[in-house]
Amino acid sequence: MLHKTRTKLIFPFLLILCYCKSPTEKRDEKITLTDIHDQAILVDTHNDVLLQIMEKGVAIDQDLTGITHTDLLRLKQGGVDVQFFSVWCDGSQADPFEFALREMDALDAVAKRNPNKIMEVENTKELFKVVEQGKIAAFFGVEGGHMIEDDLAKLDLLYNRGARYMTLTWNNSTSWATSAADETMTDGGPLNNEGKKGLTEFGKQVVQRMNALGMMVDISHVGEQTFWDVMATTTKPVIASHSSVYAICPVPRNLKDDQIKAIAKNGGVVQVNFYSGFINPDYEKQREAFLYEHRSENDSLVTEGINMYVAEELLFTKYATEVQSFRPTLDQLVQHIDHIVNLVGVDYVGLGSDFDGITSAPIGLDDVTTYPLITGALVEKGYSVTDINKILGGNLMRVLEANEVK
Repeated sequence: MLHKTRTKLIFPFLLILCYCKSPTEKRDEKITLTDIHDQAILVDTHNDVLLQIMEKGVAIDQDLTGITHTDLLRLKQGGVDVQFFSVWCDGSQADPFEFALREMDALDAVAKRNPNKIMEVENTKELFKVVEQGKIAAFFGVEGGHMIEDDLAKLDLLYNRGARYMTLTWNNSTSWATSAADETMTDGGPLNNEGKKGLTEFGKQVVQRMNALGMMVDISHVGEQTFWDVMATTTKPVIASHSSVYAICPVPRNLKDDQIKAIAKNGGVVQVNFYSGFINPDYEKQREAFLYEHRSENDSLVTEGINMYVAEELLFTKYATEVQSFRPTLDQLVQHIDHIVNLVGVDYVGLGSDFDGITSAPIGLDDVTTYPLITGALVEKGYSVTDINKILGGNLMRVLEANEVK
């Protein structure tokens, strides 16, 4: 496992009762939680701050505390070494491909202004080099196949701009793949343009082209039939960039045990989502009650032209004390990690926070500075340093490298 040098101290006085077993270290030498967190390469596969940049007119090289979950300084404080920045728009966006390019431009500008802090990279070789230099390695992840506008050439262009995964659908289906939201509608939901659920022949071509490019196929958000069609088509390991466990929290966006087993058999990885509604099965009812209580204010924000998800986030920030009462605990999040580990092993799970795309995360996980809390929770659960390295980033880097064209 590669290591890296850091100078920050997050929990400098907290000793963890575990022992370093490297031949160069004494067996009775205690290491701190800071040591455990810092020596890992932490990879988060899903952060939506580019949407916040577009909606709020801010930049992540500013101090955005209280405005977003994310900025460059706080990413470093949280120990994030590799960030996949989500490129997102919903299915109603005019010219979604052009919108995607504008989001990418926003990160390009930040990277150009801050060459000593963040660098866009193309592969694992560049990733390791940038992390070794103490910078954040940045990739794009395209969240929604509608952004290629049914054009494989546009898929190629997004790859060339640095997109290293594409989520085949968002909540909206494409003409060539059906989403989890649509497949689970009570009336059966919309079908693809072949009149069925799942991938069309063109959808299979999309998967095959992604395999050929070295672009990870992301099955978060897709419907079950689409999922199984992907697994029958792909020749490379897949990812779920930001999904959690259906057996614990039965919502359409989470993965059932047979899907998790299939991902493990494929050599892929499930990156656990922090969203409260995907962690705690009771959360959504409480969220709906909160939004009903504040419906007038919410409607006013949306009427002003604010994106509905950003409007909700603003309300949650304003009424943080109310929201705190129904957020899940950190232990409930770790239960999702435990479930995947117990089901298929420690090699197939990682972190896909969805920060800045969610209105609520478990208590304590308030922004990107708080990843060390997860490391601490894993230590308390008895995970070894080797296993923590895998969960924090090693598993995802394995899948990324397996997708690359040599």
